[in-house]
Amino acid sequence: MADTNKKKGGCFRIGCLTVIVAVLLFGGLGIVAHLWGKRLPERFVLRVPVSGQIDEHQPDASSFPIGGGHQPLSLEELLTILDRARTDKRVDSVLLEIDGLNAPAAKIEELSSSIAALRKSGKKVTAFLITPEDKDYLLATACDAIIAQKGSWMTLDGLKAELFFLADPLKKLGVTFQAAQWKKYKSAVESFTRSTPSPENLEESNALLDDAWADYLDAVSRQRRIGKDAFRQVIDSLAVLTPEKALGLRLIDRVATDRELEKEYAQRLDKPADELFVGGRAYLDATGGMKPQSVGDRIAVLNITGMIVSDGAADMGDGEKTDVSTVKQALQTALDDSKVKAIVLRIDSPGGDALAASTMLELLDEAKAKKPIVASMSGVAASGGYMVALAGDRIFAEPMSVTGSIGVFSLKPDVSGLLEKTGIRREVLTRGRFADAETPFKAFDDASFSKFMEMTGVVYDDFIAKVAKGRKMTPAAVDAVAGGRVWSGKRALEVGLIDRIGGLNDAVQEAKQLARMDAKSKPELLYLPVRKTWLEYLLAGDTSAMTSALTAGIVRQSLGQLQPLANLPGAKIARYLLRSEAPQVLALDPVEVEIK
Repeated sequence: MADTNKKKGGCFRIGCLTVIVAVLLFGGLGIVAHLWGKRLPERFVLRVPVSGQIDEHQPDASSFPIGGGHQPLSLEELLTILDRARTDKRVDSVLLEIDGLNAPAAKIEELSSSIAALRKSGKKVTAFLITPEDKDYLLATACDAIIAQKGSWMTLDGLKAELFFLADPLKKLGVTFQAAQWKKYKSAVESFTRSTPSPENLEESNALLDDAWADYLDAVSRQRRIGKDAFRQVIDSLAVLTPEKALGLRLIDRVATDRELEKEYAQRLDKPADELFVGGRAYLDATGGMKPQSVGDRIAVLNITGMIVSDGAADMGDGEKTDVSTVKQALQTALDDSKVKAIVLRIDSPGGDALAASTMLELLDEAKAKKPIVASMSGVAASGGYMVALAGDRIFAEPMSVTGSIGVFSLKPDVSGLLEKTGIRREVLTRGRFADAETPFKAFDDASFSKFMEMTGVVYDDFIAKVAKGRKMTPAAVDAVAGGRVWSGKRALEVGLIDRIGGLNDAVQEAKQLARMDAKSKPELLYLPVRKTWLEYLLAGDTSAMTSALTAGIVRQSLGQLQPLANLPGAKIARYLLRSEAPQVLALDPVEVEIK
């Protein structure tokens, strides 16, 4: 028996040793492949895929060597790639492969500005469209030339905004909601309390759609030298057309297959196709990734993305979130780094927990006393996202950034009807008149609802006071443009909610000036919070954290594709509200409208 156990133990030890050696060998090969892949040809075509919703930044461990290359490039990565290509003499030209783009209009505007700067440097930028829709085509018009894939089709049928209302089906299940809404434009509650949109909801949704539509027609008309009426006629009469038809209408410049395009580049540069192209992610890795490489002055870019939540709520699902601790740690990193001379607060958030946003603003205001802060709005910086932007010495937004939404709301679910339908009985013993008021198992009575409204109103008044202080306006003037109303960036400039139109690069230039840095210098950007790569996890021996980060990324991507109903407007808010029994007071973008 002892010999048998010893034999088993020896096999077990050998098995463990084999696994360890295999892991180390795999890791070593991955590192060698990673470093070898950083070698770039002396002359090449930079081939950059642009697709999907374009997240503001990548999650941790996104660049895993197996399968990681398929992760779509984030906005900050795309902007970095295009910026570096401007001065890289090895880059002959840039080929943007655009397919399935579903990004907010503001992000497309920012990419278009970056493409314009690249073209101005003398680099030719070509757009290759696979099966383009309106947003694909809008970005393509910023390029020198547009080539559509032979055998494909173009769907240019215009823009739409969808609003979903859940009150009636929820009521059939025995679930209703009570809302405290400050004020009439704070219409996110309508998904749960109405069966049709309010006039205010329609007003601001139409205003956003009008701005996006005008921007689309203007960009195509200006870049392609086509009359707006002529392009509108294409959309209204054709909608779906072949590349050959689009060529005849001067919407594109050429029709070609992917292979034909490769052969033409190879012939022009006299190099085999497999030695000619360098992918966007490979180029980014070979030129230093997203971390500062020099020892010179820097500007920190602090990202606030997704829902703004309190500490402890960030581990919930439903996409990316930013909590108070993350902002606090990132700020401390920027303040402790003597090379960081200024901070750009980069916001891509519809808001969220009102108290969490208020705490973030307080932290940012304290940091501003030590280093200048400039706020830069991406696709959306509304409600709580707008509140944190008030910390900026200047606030920048793209013309189509969704912002404003100065207001709050509270929702309380009432599932008493569901209990009745299922036969569940509830018996409650209380001490204190309002001890059971916040339960989701019954509706508020008049006295409880009055307190519910009062609590929400206090938060709204505090929000108004913060805006008045930050924007040097009277509370009455703020209230006139608040009430939960959403504004596009260009309209927000008109009413005084932002300072200037511009993207991340413009905000960086402003931060450089406020920090009194050398006007001729080009400071590197330190993106915060710092994202760890798979290699950093591996070298640190933190395989469990690497596994968690990779799993989270796979789950996010898979669920987003497999559960479209879970992503209906209002679904994320509902799950957030139901995380605890107590009603939540949210400073959240009220117009869950996806323009596509």
